[in-house]
Amino acid sequence: MKLSLFDYDLPRELIAQYPTRHRDQSRLLVLDRSTGELVHSRFSDIVNYLRPGDALVVNNTKVFKARLFGKRATGGKVELFLVRPTDDNPAEAWEALAYPSRRLKEGEIISFPDTGQVVLEADLTGGRWRVLFSSRTARERIISRHGHVPLPKYVNRDVVPMDVRRYQTVFSREEKTGAVAAPTAGFHFTRNLLNRIAAKGVSVCEITLHVGPGTFKPIKTAAIEDHLIDQEYAELSESVAATLNRARREGGRIFAVGTTSVRTLESTRIVNNQIQPLAEMVNLYIKPGHEFHLVDHLITNFHIPKSSLLVLVSAFTGREKILETYAEAVGREYRFYSYGDAMLIL
Repeated sequence: MKLSLFDYDLPRELIAQYPTRHRDQSRLLVLDRSTGELVHSRFSDIVNYLRPGDALVVNNTKVFKARLFGKRATGGKVELFLVRPTDDNPAEAWEALAYPSRRLKEGEIISFPDTGQVVLEADLTGGRWRVLFSSRTARERIISRHGHVPLPKYVNRDVVPMDVRRYQTVFSREEKTGAVAAPTAGFHFTRNLLNRIAAKGVSVCEITLHVGPGTFKPIKTAAIEDHLIDQEYAELSESVAATLNRARREGGRIFAVGTTSVRTLESTRIVNNQIQPLAEMVNLYIKPGHEFHLVDHLITNFHIPKSSLLVLVSAFTGREKILETYAEAVGREYRFYSYGDAMLIL
């Protein structure tokens, strides 16, 4: 399919620069795929669409301060965007994106004032580098002193203290490698709302997908099939698999919170009609024609034109229907992207 089929017009002023004051008071656009009906609501009302026996699947990955700004020996500034630890030495060796990359040399040292240094060990091409910290302690110290919340580029402002808390879900906890982008559909949940959902007899299930910078990578190929999805670490425990199996067996529905939860769920294997645990790198590219085997309903934000995320929700909903719904959201001035409003797709 042509990439141009996944485009839409969005006024710049509808790109949310700040979150709503209260997480669960963002707007919620509900789309019923079977009837085409649209309902305009508040996110706190989402509990009304869940029923006893359902399962709500959230991504508990935790965003860390992945963006570092250091100096070369020449005094020039360098940005290092940490992606993930390498397999051979996760405490000290990391893959990172470096800017400006073309001027850097292997073996060069990047300094962080009064904190430590990082060695650019190997050029992995395409702006990617293998970098070495002297120790785990040194890495944690540098991130603590010099790390910045990795807000997406379309949030066109400086990071403020509020972002440390709000560019994170209330259920974030898993830090085996850490995420460099948040699972933003989860931003709308509060502890109180989760308690109300659980009290209704809904199982709140935590899975993990450590979101990488590829989530922002635009599709640059003319045909969407030629695009490649970056690998990210995903985990679904035995206990969560058992809960989801019970929900399916007893007629419950699975609500995925965000595209990261969708990709994790749809990456799992089913053996003898039983969902299996998962703990591996995944790069599932969901596009029109994908047959969804686990996800019944989707809670998501509004996504960037010509992105793999818009392709995913188009696969779930139907391309024409999702673009019609987005046009409705634009007309009613919903707030878009990471800090924006939400959709519930039934």
